[in-house]
Formats: sequence, C-alpha cells, structure tokens
Amino acid sequence: MSEISNRHEKFARDFAAVADRVTKWDAPTPVPEWSAGDIVEHLLGWFPAVLESWGGPVLRDIPARGLAERWRLRTVEVQAILDDREQSSKIIESGDFAGMRLDEAIGRLYCADIFMHTWDLAKSADIEIHLSGNYAAALHGGLAAMEENLRASGHFGPAAETDSDDPLDRLMAFVGRDTNWKVPSLASVSA
Repeated sequence: MSEISNRHEKFARDFAAVADRVTKWDAPTPVPEWSAGDIVEHLLGWFPAVLESWGGPVLRDIPARGLAERWRLRTVEVQAILDDREQSSKIIESGDFAGMRLDEAIGRLYCADIFMHTWDLAKSADIEIHLSGNYAAALHGGLAAMEENLRASGHFGPAAETDSDDPLDRLMAFVGRDTNWKVPSLASVSA
C-alpha cells in the first residue's frame, strides 16, 4: 500500500468510527447550513463526478441505506482504486490537476476533505476524536499557500479567530470553523 492509500484507509476508518456513533443525523454542525447527515451526503456526493472528470473509474450509486453503511461501501470502492497500481498511477490529462497522478489528486483533495469533515461530524455528535496534528499542520500550510484562490472560489469562507496553538484548531479556524463550537443544548434552544 502506498502512503496515500494508507492515509485514505485511516481517514475513512476514522470518519466511519464517528459516523457509527452518530445518533441524530439532523443535528447541527459547525458548518452552519449543514446537518450531520449533510456532511456524509457531501462526501458521498461530490467525489464521483470529480473522479470521473480525472479519468478515474465510475463509482456506483449506493442504494438507500443508512449513512454510515453507505460511507463504508464508498470507502471500499475508493480504497480499491488506490490499491490498484495501474489505476492509481494514471495521469490526469485535463483540468486543474492535469499532469498529476490519480492517487495524488485523491490524496490532496478527497483525503483532506474527509479529514476536515471528520472534525465537523465529531463536533456535531459531541464525540472526542484525536486527529493527526502533523497532517493538520501540513494541510494548513498547503491551503494557506493557496488562500486567495480558495477564498475567491468560495470553497472556504472567512477564517475564524483562534488563539489556540493546536494544529487542528488552527486548520479548522483557517477554513472558517469556530473551534469553540459546541452542540446547542436543549436549554439554549428553548431559551
């Protein structure tokens, strides 16, 4: 297995571990307009078309099942692509990632999205999770180098304030998350 394949396997497993513990798919998240279920739907929804545009294989539609199970089925498909040397080493021929290997593009875009949304889903479900500070710092550095383009494209809103030295907090604040966000309590909802 390559480093990217290992990363995807770990990040997808971490996300699945959180998804398995979600009890309220309609719960709010640190992404104001999304529920917990919307996070999973987002990860299931955007990637197939992008992968196909890169010349990758077509991912199958996942029948209506529970969100955690649908996530696991998609994970198996993506992992198979990354573990197949011929598919994963295919060079993307057009678009923003032209000239890059398929596995590298998956690692840069999809794995990063899984990582950040694992934080969102864990916050929504009030689940403590330990994500890699080293990866968070590296991702933050890479995103910061493209900040102007990312913000102009609408992929991220304005950065949030944080005085934390934690690399994960700094990454999530950079992408616009309130790192102190907590699930609204019933008391605050009824107030």
